[in-house]
Amino acid sequence: MKRTFIVILAISLTVTVAAQEKTYPLPEIMTPGMTEFWTPQPKVVTPGDIRTNSAPSDAIVLFDGKNLDAWQSAEGGEAKWIVHDGVFTVNKPSGDIITKESFGSFQLHLEWCVPKNITGSSQARGNSGVFLQDKYEVQILDNYNNETYANGQAGSVYKQVIPLANAMRKPGEWNVYDIIYTAPIFNEDGTYRVAPTVTVIQNGIVLLNHFTIRGTTEYIGHPQVKPHGDGPIRLQAHGDRSEPISFRNIWLRKM
Repeated sequence: MKRTFIVILAISLTVTVAAQEKTYPLPEIMTPGMTEFWTPQPKVVTPGDIRTNSAPSDAIVLFDGKNLDAWQSAEGGEAKWIVHDGVFTVNKPSGDIITKESFGSFQLHLEWCVPKNITGSSQARGNSGVFLQDKYEVQILDNYNNETYANGQAGSVYKQVIPLANAMRKPGEWNVYDIIYTAPIFNEDGTYRVAPTVTVIQNGIVLLNHFTIRGTTEYIGHPQVKPHGDGPIRLQAHGDRSEPISFRNIWLRKM
């Protein structure tokens, strides 16, 4: 009798469990078109011609070899750097220059050349800089067979990071910077909600890969977080005594 009861109980439990199971539909079969989006189409941008160093069709040309109309002195008034032979050369006594227009996030292309007869060493050798939003310096320096502190060489965010490589061409040859910069977003208390980031490519070689900028680039002291909006591009007239460097073919695409 006891054994019969156990068998009946087991059958009863099996029937109960079976009755509780449900059958659900299988996922529908995917087709290629289910993950294809046709709109919006990316805007058409005509690339620049590498034979003539022309800018992309949607770029803001900051220097095309003719004049400094897009620039002004950082102290106000006309930019007094020297335009000649399709390039312009730093005029150190006249100080830094900045763009007349201010920018947020952007892609920046600029080419720079250290004179063939450059003298000096360490930071006193072809020193300049490009300041993003007039706050964050990407160093320009002749580091061809010229050592300096590693977080102050060409391609560094000055005193914040060591570049991944030294990609310098020898003095007298042109260097190319392609810089991709994302502007910061600030909290109400002035701190970064989203910190600025930068990618720097020199002569086709990645020096910084989406580096998070910690704040302003200070010569003395630590980076400072200072709330700001759009800002100009600044080129530095460094006070060292080495021969001044030159620039050409500068353009910017807003992002």
